[in-house]
Amino acid sequence: MKNNRYSLQRTAAIGMLAALSYVVFTFLQIKISLPGGDATSIHLGNAVCVLGALVMGGFAGGLGGAIGMTIGDLLDPIYIIYAPKTFVLKLCIGLLTGLVAHRLGKIETSDDPKHVFRWSLLGAVAGLGFNVVFDPLLGYFYKLVILGKPAAELTLAWNIGATAINAVISTVAAVAVYLALRPVLRRAGIARKLAPAYGRMDRA
Repeated sequence: MKNNRYSLQRTAAIGMLAALSYVVFTFLQIKISLPGGDATSIHLGNAVCVLGALVMGGFAGGLGGAIGMTIGDLLDPIYIIYAPKTFVLKLCIGLLTGLVAHRLGKIETSDDPKHVFRWSLLGAVAGLGFNVVFDPLLGYFYKLVILGKPAAELTLAWNIGATAINAVISTVAAVAVYLALRPVLRRAGIARKLAPAYGRMDRA
């Protein structure tokens, strides 16, 4: 019964995370038109993936962010063709952030603010650093090989620049929000309920 409540709470949180990432990505983005009818954007959608991974662990956080941003792609006539790529990459952001912050840094059980900050930052850098490299790279091959777009090379530099900007902004935003939110969640007993199963906090 307790495990069922734990699963239900995490499922609801993943749904809320998906909704938040969709709203942030869709309505709080600066879209930049590119050659060939393509586009890139400056947004904070990736920050939601990282924040979710810091709060709930890599898979849950990445899944919520991936679902929300994929829905955003599916509802946008320009981005719709990139929805499969988006889902995979955003899930990976969460997985890598969670791996570093929780598996290695064990932030969910630490009471040392400096330790939590250091490993939260390292987790965010790992997840978003992966995205900086593989989002433009995978996007280039996706456009060139799968979509057959001759403008793939023309948009590569723009995609690299936008992804790098997004990474810096998302790192700062996600870590700052997590550090502000963490004490509140712990005092309310919510952090323990949402923490990854391999390292749930026993203290409120």
